[in-house]
Amino acid sequence: MSASSERSVVLPEDLHARPAGALVRVVARFRSTVEVVFGEKTANARSVLAVMGLGATAGSTVLVRAAGDDAAEAMDAVVSALAD
Repeated sequence: MSASSERSVVLPEDLHARPAGALVRVVARFRSTVEVVFGEKTANARSVLAVMGLGATAGSTVLVRAAGDDAAEAMDAVVSALAD
């Protein structure tokens, strides 16, 4: 059964190379499709360059969307990775 979920996260730091890379590594453990949305931009969370291209800075809010069989688990892991 496929599920979907979305949550907002306030970023404690800019989504530059290190946090974007950590996010991509977390997402790689799951089968679900995960997207990060900032303003009018949407990024595939499996791509470091796409996530960095959002230009999301510390204190800004991003929306995380996950869809697939393990969407709930992926969402929990991604939100945790972004909030740390």
